[in-house]
Amino acid sequence: MNWSEKVILVTGGTGSFGKKFVEIILNEYHPAKLIVFSRDELKQHEMRVGGFDHPSLRYFIGDVRDVDRLRRAMHGVNIVVHAAALKQVPACEYNPMEAVKTNILGSSNVIEAALDAGVEKVLALSTDKAVNPVNLYGATKLAAEKLFVQSNAYAGGMATRFSCVRYGNVVGSRGSVVPIFLQQRSNGHLTVTDPRMTRFWLTLEQGVRFVIRRIEQMRGGEVFVPKIPSMNLADLAKAIAPEAQLEFVGIRPGEKLHEVLISEDEARGTVELEDMFVVQPSGALWFGHSWQEQGRSLPDGFVYASNNNPQWLTVEQIKEMVAPFEVD
Repeated sequence: MNWSEKVILVTGGTGSFGKKFVEIILNEYHPAKLIVFSRDELKQHEMRVGGFDHPSLRYFIGDVRDVDRLRRAMHGVNIVVHAAALKQVPACEYNPMEAVKTNILGSSNVIEAALDAGVEKVLALSTDKAVNPVNLYGATKLAAEKLFVQSNAYAGGMATRFSCVRYGNVVGSRGSVVPIFLQQRSNGHLTVTDPRMTRFWLTLEQGVRFVIRRIEQMRGGEVFVPKIPSMNLADLAKAIAPEAQLEFVGIRPGEKLHEVLISEDEARGTVELEDMFVVQPSGALWFGHSWQEQGRSLPDGFVYASNNNPQWLTVEQIKEMVAPFEVD
């Protein structure tokens, strides 16, 4: 793919992922134009004065709930990365209709606008919480995943292709427990939900680079899942504040003890490659199944969960990942 000829739009472009995506794409891939689409005027201003003022960069104020604004923003766009979402589990639980409007209806609007604008590729970001969801956030992201996958059929004869990337918790991103632990450390007291809790973990840069590679490779209909390590929440607490007293407060509403990236039912249609899994669409045989020849099928009963992961982060490795967020 010749990125220098591409016009890219990223929804939620002022968020944690969006800012890192903009940084890497501009510095290393040099697109013809990169559009940051978000609803927050202040964050766009802060990005601009904070150094994100490249000649190829454009800022569009808009909300994914507004399909007309999306259509205007996508005029002439080749690639869309859909990162906009309401992602705080408690906020979604207490504001369910808002979560539906942004995460489900907003995704539908992105799809409609992309088809109308003749966009080549749309890659949507998903989460491990979309697998066997127990909270509203996960349920809305599951619905969004299904919309993007099945829109390859909805597109009819149009050339637009839709795929998803699904990964785990991002170190230090908005909603991460890392800033909370760092703040509590000064008091010598950390509140931990459950010492048995495990999570998939990756850095923001790892997530962005995975997305970029999948844009280059996607054919439509896939859900791409990276092979990433797990960490134990108690080990995270030790890495950040080894001397602190831990208070175990119990799992919050809508949380799981362990997260799952590929369920047993999905595994039957999933292909394993060296660095990732490709979940193929279950409801259609005419798209999204061309990966079969490049990888291998998974064994019966396979589940890719944070507690049965062959890759585990040690306390020292967690310290290294957390180090960039330490405040002098």
